[in-house]
Amino acid sequence: QVQLVESGGGLVQAGGSLRLSCAASGRTFSRSSMGWFRQAPGKERSFVAAITASGRTTDYADSVKDRFTISRDNAKNMLYLQMNSLKPEDTAVYYCAVGLTDGALLDRTRFGSWGQGTQVSVSS
Repeated sequence: QVQLVESGGGLVQAGGSLRLSCAASGRTFSRSSMGWFRQAPGKERSFVAAITASGRTTDYADSVKDRFTISRDNAKNMLYLQMNSLKPEDTAVYYCAVGLTDGALLDRTRFGSWGQGTQVSVSS
């Protein structure tokens, strides 16, 4: 089972950038698809981005496409989310998660083993 710890959140002005990191423990990381999700105050958790086990295929929510980039380093058991051109509506707690499907597939609805989250706040 993979355990996850997110970091890299903080307070940034609109238009700024942040890079989130997710450290994973467990030998299955390199065989698992991974994802980022977020939850804003008063809202349900929503999909942000996902990446296959190999890193060759990615998927993004329309709201972050062309601004955010998901990547991974299987040698270091690390998952990343580079966030550029941040907007106030990106304010949320961001979580990384492990895909529950075959690592070569991406299914936005099948993720689990959530981390504790990291807060991202974007001021206008």
